[in-house]
Amino acid sequence: MTIQEHPQDTYITLVPHGELDANSSVHLDERIQALIEQGQVNIHIDGADIQYISSAGLGVFVSYLDEVAEQGGKFVLSSLRESVRDVFVILGLDQLDNLIIVERTEDVPAHF
Repeated sequence: MTIQEHPQDTYITLVPHGELDANSSVHLDERIQALIEQGQVNIHIDGADIQYISSAGLGVFVSYLDEVAEQGGKFVLSSLRESVRDVFVILGLDQLDNLIIVERTEDVPAHF
């Protein structure tokens, strides 16, 4: 998995490419942890190129939700494939205040 980064004014965009499974989720986990340690707690994930997400991939987001919220931040996920979005919806993660799912990347700035 490769992860591109695009700093914005009030948040950072991460663009993971490939499958987010037990092996590859480690890379995203390390990157998010480093961002939080640097004080960057507003994180946008452009999911257009995430082909698959496993429970380990979901765990990356879930494991940081409280820490990000405590620091006044949130995750915004955009452009998810339907199969990936459905996993978040089935688990009720789309109902959380600090994990927002939007259809289009253009809608992201309004949430930060």
